[in-house]
Amino acid sequence: MRELIRRAWQLGEGIDRLVFLSILVVVGGGWLFLSLADEVVEGESDRFDQAVVRMFRTADDPADAIGGPEIEELIRDLTALGGVAVITLVTVSAVAFLVMDQKGHAAVLVLVATVGGQLISSGLKAYYDRPRPEVVPHLMHAASASFPSGHSLLAAVTYLTIGAVMTQMVSRRRLKVFIIGVALLITMLVGVSRVYLGVHYPTDVLAGWTLGLIWATLCSLAAQWLQRRGMVEPTIDV
Repeated sequence: MRELIRRAWQLGEGIDRLVFLSILVVVGGGWLFLSLADEVVEGESDRFDQAVVRMFRTADDPADAIGGPEIEELIRDLTALGGVAVITLVTVSAVAFLVMDQKGHAAVLVLVATVGGQLISSGLKAYYDRPRPEVVPHLMHAASASFPSGHSLLAAVTYLTIGAVMTQMVSRRRLKVFIIGVALLITMLVGVSRVYLGVHYPTDVLAGWTLGLIWATLCSLAAQWLQRRGMVEPTIDV
């Protein structure tokens, strides 16, 4: 395995390293998603999924989530970060900012990424048609199919894509790391909140994260291409 990784890295020496790593993310993520989907379809993930969902509930009452009412309310606030209303507000705000900053191509990129993520989520939910968890009561309303998690997918797509565009506008590495770190943190919290609320299995969330990361990576490559063509240029040097 070590030799395989070394040879793959050497193969990437002839091209941009970031592009090479992006290709690995897309290929590896695609393999992971298909593996998860196969486990779900065959029912081989049921035991793991149900065990993890039950971990967030008290032993004597599956309707009672750990942490009490205060934590439940906090988790609902966090899960809203991946909901349609907040995602739409964030996307419109980002697009408006980019348009005002005369970065129309970047604005289109963010818009296409978010809308594309929604279409991917809806299409795959309809295809797999996995029922929502029934092992515990839901702590909020959820109507559509369960696999993959739309909140997790859209959070990854939206925040990571916007983060990728923002990193093209700053020069300092620590700021780039901070921006991507915040995007990853929000994405992680949204996914965990879905399992806590009992509306998704962990494999739903993992699949959503994976697809979101793949799509965001492709959009990040597009952002780099736009920057090299002078369409997404750094405007601040901080």
